[in-house]
Amino acid sequence: MTTIFDLPSLCPTDRNHEQESGIPDLDPGLARSRSPRIPTLAEPQIARHYTRLYRMNYGVDDGLYPLGSCTMKYNPKLHEQLVGMPEFASVHPGTPPDLAQGTLAALHRMSELLAGIAGMSAVTLQPSAGAHGELTGMFLIKRFFESRAENGRDTIILTDSAHGTNPASAALAGFKVLELTSLPDGTVDLDALSSALDDHTAGIMLTVPNTLGLFEPRIGDITARVHEAGGLCYFDGANLNSYIGRARPGDMGADIFHFNLHK
Repeated sequence: MTTIFDLPSLCPTDRNHEQESGIPDLDPGLARSRSPRIPTLAEPQIARHYTRLYRMNYGVDDGLYPLGSCTMKYNPKLHEQLVGMPEFASVHPGTPPDLAQGTLAALHRMSELLAGIAGMSAVTLQPSAGAHGELTGMFLIKRFFESRAENGRDTIILTDSAHGTNPASAALAGFKVLELTSLPDGTVDLDALSSALDDHTAGIMLTVPNTLGLFEPRIGDITARVHEAGGLCYFDGANLNSYIGRARPGDMGADIFHFNLHK
């Protein structure tokens, strides 16, 4: 049963009480004329209410997130506890290096492990999210061609199965975006790719496996053709979980790759 009762203490009118409690004086016109009507509930009612709301959500305790839901992967709860430790979470960004050697050592070791997983020569931990990693990658490609005085390479190719942030990241970095229509089976059309490649190609953005959950069977041919045309290959690592430990982006021809470490 739910009952409603008044809490007189919530509406103190004694000025001395306000001063003693540290509550600032309020405009009398803003004060309640009576205390709020707050329901009182038995603890089991509250627990059942929030448990019912919880069950309306889909979570890792209920089942597996499919590949297409690339942002929502299983994070072991142990990891969540570790990253919440004050030794990590409370380190001030301005901490002098000599007082943060433990944290720096952990970050350096993690960078080495990630580089080995991806088959890359180096890793930066600066990007804060997947889309931020994409933009970083696009700026790397842009700076690469600027250093070679190849400013005419102003186009990024991507497929219609790419993540929605891919074209946005390329455009934000100042590139033109050229979209390729996938084959009926959802994979890259090699003939269309070859026709799109020219002296304006800066690179291609690929989600591997793609957003449909398909791994490109001709991934080596794709990256080889882009490289032959003078472009670079960027892999969106949102779906890395599907092949981690079995294959490496660098071995497939990826020049730039981003991790989603929250996955």
